Amino acid sequence: MRLEPASPDWRHPRAVAGVVVLVRYAAGRGLAPATCLAGTGLAVADLADAADPDREVTADQELRVVRTLRRELGEVGRAVGATYDAGVFGAFGYAVQSSRTVLEAMTTAALFIDLSYAFAVPRAEVVGDRVVVEQHGAGLPRDVRRFLLERDGEAVRQVLDGLVPGGVGAELRVEGDRATVAFDADQLDRPLPDRSAEALEAAATLCRDVVDRRRARTGLASDVRVLVAQRLRDGAPMPEVAASLGWTERTLRRRLAAEGVSYRELLDEVRSSVASALTARGATLPLDDLAARLGYSSASAYLHARARWTA
Repeated sequence: MRLEPASPDWRHPRAVAGVVVLVRYAAGRGLAPATCLAGTGLAVADLADAADPDREVTADQELRVVRTLRRELGEVGRAVGATYDAGVFGAFGYAVQSSRTVLEAMTTAALFIDLSYAFAVPRAEVVGDRVVVEQHGAGLPRDVRRFLLERDGEAVRQVLDGLVPGGVGAELRVEGDRATVAFDADQLDRPLPDRSAEALEAAATLCRDVVDRRRARTGLASDVRVLVAQRLRDGAPMPEVAASLGWTERTLRRRLAAEGVSYRELLDEVRSSVASALTARGATLPLDDLAARLGYSSASAYLHARARWTA
């Protein structure tokens, strides 16, 4: 057995729930949420509705929170990782818990790994009579590498041991630029107590929807989509998004052009996606309220834009 992650890179949009876990841990150590979020462009109010998979942050925003925790609290990565279980990952965690066996849970996790909060992306294989899950840190920022390896390694250990009663006996070692979680291979066939084919399919369907949307854009365009969504109610002015990246509007326009996309195109994509999500939830939302959520000054402006999207 060898399990490779479907998305091996950590530079992708991430659920805001990952930041919530960090801020919650820091609050328990006396660090104010506003301090944790300093320099991210996020406010405490942005952490509301963390269970909503459409509420996202960029990898750089989450890394800034990690840097603040490390500066203020020290190398507490493993302690942070100890607060994780499958339940903190939303639909991703539910899919893992609904799998039939430990092996199927690991396979499901590999398929949707970019819905976890990991920066040190795990790979697993059977070596002799042991399952070895490796997480390499060579591609991670050096200043927070140890923190991320210890946090992500401990999170993997916690989730694995939480799958079945009594755990799988997972052991974590962090040495240099590598974290390793290992346990006996005979644990792979153990059935999960919450296994359910129906629940797994429902959760996996939701996971597919989210990863398909996140993987549709990469690089700068992916980050800009997230930053636009965070500022949508205010119309997501291009100068503000550029400033959050430390650039001028002209630089942002030029760099997006190099990726073959315009800011207007990304703004339309986000607005169209959010509008579809809001109107698909069943509840009737007044047209003026919908327009305001999308950053339009009036319902007529929204209707005109919608006609352009669907033309």
